Amino acid sequence: MAGKWLGALVWLAAFVATFAIRTPHAKRNRANIVVDARKGLDEILLLAAMFLAMMVLPLLHLAVGGLGFADYSLPDWATAIGALAQPAYLWLFWRSHADLGRNWSPGLEVHDEHQLVAKGIYARIRHPMYAAIWISALAQPLLIHNWIAGFLVVPAFAAMWFLRVPNEEALMRGRFGDAWDEYCARTGRLFPTRAR
Repeated sequence: MAGKWLGALVWLAAFVATFAIRTPHAKRNRANIVVDARKGLDEILLLAAMFLAMMVLPLLHLAVGGLGFADYSLPDWATAIGALAQPAYLWLFWRSHADLGRNWSPGLEVHDEHQLVAKGIYARIRHPMYAAIWISALAQPLLIHNWIAGFLVVPAFAAMWFLRVPNEEALMRGRFGDAWDEYCARTGRLFPTRAR
């Protein structure tokens, strides 16, 4: 029982830290002049599903309850694993934003001065921000013991990964051409490659 509430507090702290990391980048990058964007219905639905599963449902469950019928129990060690995953998630999430700088955007878009970032964490992995979110998504059911507020984020993010990443990579290929293909050849998509 104590693990359940400790997990919820760890999730909430990571939630607040996520906003603290992303907000300055979102504010700064509003000045970007977008030259190509893919904002179809599929993109809107994927982002909405992730927002709902990763943020809204857990907050509602923790604040007002109502989803208790979908609770499950986990041993304290499982909750501890979820808690121990949070520093890795937050570091990778922060590092991804820091290395992208003005090149980050919440949607599938490129701006007029968009650059191919191949330094920092991006020197070895193409999608470290997605890797970070995978860590968070897989830890969420360990922290929030509820099939709706905790576990639902896993299939929601899996859908985003499998449907959105190919579109994102096509957008980058269209912008950077051969340089993108060369970059892909020397980096891992989700897991880092060895330094060469």
